[in-house]
Amino acid sequence: MNSLSDFKNFTEHLPFQENLMPVLFVGHGSPMNGIEVNEFSNRWTELATQIERPKAVLVVSAHWFTKGTRITAMDFPPTIHDFGGFPQALSQVQYPAPGDAALAAETASLIHTTKAVLDHDWGLDHGTWTIVRHMYPNADIPVLQLSIDYTKPASFHYELAKELYELRKKGVLVMGSGNMVHNLRMIAWDKMEVPGYGFDWAMHMNETFKSLINNGNHESLVQYEKLGTEALLAIPTPEHYLPLIYSLGLSTKDDSISYFNDKAVAGSLTMTSVQFG
Repeated sequence: MNSLSDFKNFTEHLPFQENLMPVLFVGHGSPMNGIEVNEFSNRWTELATQIERPKAVLVVSAHWFTKGTRITAMDFPPTIHDFGGFPQALSQVQYPAPGDAALAAETASLIHTTKAVLDHDWGLDHGTWTIVRHMYPNADIPVLQLSIDYTKPASFHYELAKELYELRKKGVLVMGSGNMVHNLRMIAWDKMEVPGYGFDWAMHMNETFKSLINNGNHESLVQYEKLGTEALLAIPTPEHYLPLIYSLGLSTKDDSISYFNDKAVAGSLTMTSVQFG
């Protein structure tokens, strides 16, 4: 594990920089993607070589649902193994990236929609480390998490995300981590090994989400409940969808939009990921 002194440059408030960092929404899928070398994890590795090296990474993970908004603020956030029924090798993974208490405090100061609490108890859950360890395997970039307040509607999260825009000017890579289509109850277990297999409704909604993103129609994406029965199948519960709302809120009309890992898995999930900027 690196010593905190190795990251002294990051414990101060970050200065503005010339380049604007992109914003990501990443479909993280199975926790096994954290240790497997496959088409999804390979793309995460490749992505890190294609964007500017960030000064820090802030992840909005589907797996940190809280009452109120919280930000990890410890020097070294623990690696959380928040899953069961997977091989022991997955539970043994440690991702010893540092945190950044000063950046956590600065991020909290940007938020006016609500009072953000600095958290010293959580860490990096699998919505974060399964992706970031492929992107930055040396664990030499500070990583923070921002929780999702489960008591608030999507519109609240969209407005909160807008308040974090300044982080893009300071070299922080902000990433939403979830899945656009995520219905575990309808998984086709017998199709797990069939590449790109998706139910018709799942594929249709995935294309609908992409079309709305391309057209800048954030209002319809925020009010996803109005998109019909298929949308409610794709989003039976909001935790994996709301990270996309954060990424949308942080994007601008001037950002380029590109997709990666645009593939369905086991019928009722999609790994579709988006880069803004």
